[in-house]
Amino acid sequence: MEKSPLAGHYLEKYDEALEELRNRVIAMGKLAMQQLDNALLAVQNEDSQLAEQVIATDAEGNRHEMEIDNLCSQIIARHQPAASDLRFVIAVIRIVTDLERISDQTEQRVAQMVARMADRGRPGSEYVDINTMGQRVLAMLDKAVVAFDKMDAEMALEVVREDLQADRELDGIVRQQITFMMEDPRTIGRALDILWALRALKRISDHTGNICEHIIYLVKGADVRHAKLDEIEAIVRQPR
Repeated sequence: MEKSPLAGHYLEKYDEALEELRNRVIAMGKLAMQQLDNALLAVQNEDSQLAEQVIATDAEGNRHEMEIDNLCSQIIARHQPAASDLRFVIAVIRIVTDLERISDQTEQRVAQMVARMADRGRPGSEYVDINTMGQRVLAMLDKAVVAFDKMDAEMALEVVREDLQADRELDGIVRQQITFMMEDPRTIGRALDILWALRALKRISDHTGNICEHIIYLVKGADVRHAKLDEIEAIVRQPR
């Protein structure tokens, strides 16, 4: 039986909606990366104006989240996706939530810390731990966005592993800063700034790991949010 032209038009519109959704998520991911990159530069260069720009872009991240949520609702209502398409929409809803929280952590903790640095007259060179770990977390976020773009479960698994390692290293730096405060009260102000930003980087790392767990769910069809690393590795290794 020959297909109706209307059916073909419907499917074309459906594919276009899914592609738009994918592109919007990538755009939001790139925005979150730019925000974090600029916030780290603001710390390094004691650039309060750049920090204010990061704070101002938080509204743009919120707009992305609302538009993507609205598009997901439209796709569900109009097209009633099933199987892999439904997984895609569910994964996007979860990923966007984590991206929005990454933006919040960047704006509320890292960028706003720059203003306190200026008030206290502290040079950016005192915050080398923030920049070192920040660049590492930024690279993880970049890889997560690429993994989503390519629907690459193996790459997503790499980021999950990196998140666990980053958590251990960040915990070590936190203990070090606490020791500094105990040994020399004059370091308390600086250490508290560092701890404030490190906590944000830890949360950003965790949200990036969450995004990659959602990508594995999307590609493999298994929810790995509460699975152990070896269990996630076994799922990723399974053939489709």
